[in-house]
Amino acid sequence: MHDHAPTGIRGTGNRRLLAISLAITATVMVVQIVGAALSGSLALLADAAHMFTDAAALVIALIASTVAARPANDRRTFGYQRAEVFGALVNGIILIALSVWVAFEAVLRLMDPDEVEVAGGLMLIVAIIGLIANAVAMWLLSSAQRHSINVRGAYLEVMGDLIGSAAVIVAAVVIVTTGWAQADAIASLFIAAMIIPRAIGLLREVVSVLAESAPKGTHVREIRDHILATPGVVDVHDVHVWQLTRGAPVFTAHVVVDDATLRDGRAAGILSQLQTCLSQHFDVEHSTFQLEPSGHVEHDAHA
Repeated sequence: MHDHAPTGIRGTGNRRLLAISLAITATVMVVQIVGAALSGSLALLADAAHMFTDAAALVIALIASTVAARPANDRRTFGYQRAEVFGALVNGIILIALSVWVAFEAVLRLMDPDEVEVAGGLMLIVAIIGLIANAVAMWLLSSAQRHSINVRGAYLEVMGDLIGSAAVIVAAVVIVTTGWAQADAIASLFIAAMIIPRAIGLLREVVSVLAESAPKGTHVREIRDHILATPGVVDVHDVHVWQLTRGAPVFTAHVVVDDATLRDGRAAGILSQLQTCLSQHFDVEHSTFQLEPSGHVEHDAHA
């Protein structure tokens, strides 16, 4: 007794958007690396390193999205949608490692200010190019990230790049107008501090999915009350809600139906009502119900 409606969130559109974002990110990354080498800016190099991480993350996201689109089989009955979650896990770990490296390099520069020499003008030009490119990539991913944890990981990294580019622009303006080169190291520390909360948030969502917790915003008690309100239903137990990945919730429950409903052959109608309720009210497209008569004994309980 299953609802086999597809989730519809693994189309080629996401992969196309990720590919376009990858091309933009890789191009700007090269520009930033060259600009950092010529200007001596750590903040610009940190932003370039973040771009490199984003490029790697987008490659991972593309691979995961392609794998997730593979159909289910007898071995992996839910398909490969969890590949997106593992891709997001790698993204989060990379983000944390990056922030530690940036912070370390920035502290070294602050401790030895005499060695800092930054060409603020070139730094400013490259940072503006990065800001524009990140804004375009972020706009491209803004819609798809609401339905895919994997695309969301890439979206968050691009968002971090955009804020990082803005910080580099501010530091470059300070250097150009005042000559205070330490603004570059401070901007680098800001980028590192900005990365950590995003990475932790992404990893927390990954852990929630892998731990098969109920999706955020899903209230199991409310779902149970809706099921109990269905005519003919006298009890519900063994209610489980989890998600394969963002936007792909799964629901199972054992529903006790009164004897009169079973005798009248209305079990199929109840099943249809329950699946419609889950789909329309709680956005659960894949639901499984086990209908049981009153007095049914669970064999699993005696195993």
